[in-house]
Amino acid sequence: MGVAVDLASEDFSALLVEERDDRVVVLLNRPDVKNAIDQQMVDELHTVCAALEQNPKVLIIAGVDGVFASGADIAQLRERRRDDALQGINSTIFVRIAKLPMPVIAALDGYCLGGGAELAYAADFRIGTPNVRIGNPETGLGILAAAGASWRLKELVGEPLAKQILLAGLVLGADEARAANLITEIHDPADLLDAAHSLANRIGRQDPLAVRITKSVFHAPAEAHPLIDQLAQGILFESQAKFDRMQAFLDRNAAKKANAASATPSTESRP
Repeated sequence: MGVAVDLASEDFSALLVEERDDRVVVLLNRPDVKNAIDQQMVDELHTVCAALEQNPKVLIIAGVDGVFASGADIAQLRERRRDDALQGINSTIFVRIAKLPMPVIAALDGYCLGGGAELAYAADFRIGTPNVRIGNPETGLGILAAAGASWRLKELVGEPLAKQILLAGLVLGADEARAANLITEIHDPADLLDAAHSLANRIGRQDPLAVRITKSVFHAPAEAHPLIDQLAQGILFESQAKFDRMQAFLDRNAAKKANAASATPSTESRP
């Protein structure tokens, strides 16, 4: 493992980063270009990922000024050539985000297009506001959605709708995205981050190791099952958290039964 990354000491400009005990909140912060994803933002996201790979925490990603991300920075994209495409500048960071040990929550508002949509697809959870506009208009610009949409989107919404988005430029509103399960919750913009934190709190009530291992097993290729499930369960069966949490469950049940018994009059005391 490399040198430890201290997010508090990093000088971010394209991101606003807040680190808490159990989560990191990242706001895409290029409001003058509707949070378009440029090389600087990609580099800073790599720094965040490095920290979360070393010290796993839930990641919440949102945007500033009522926009998640309008896409990749077209001014930079216009100048990229074949060798730039082969580097996979955006796809590499989105794959890294998807593979983070703990879950990633994308809180979407306003435009979530192109590379912004592909960033959202890389998250484990997507929640939004009524203002969400999500899709991949890349073919209208003479390119393809090459940072994950061409394969992730089919898994998320099914082939027919994915083709409408990728080949016909369909952009979904919030209700359409929710109907397709592309987002799972819709909140007022003022409540969006609170909703993301509420979801992070629910995750935080689970055992962190069980969450990490479940995420890894969930994303394992089909041919790895059921062996990977059994091996992963073997690891968890030996964890102290498993014994502690199961004992706490048994103790709570025993206490409930004891309370119920004491509250019920015995037949001997009835007339």
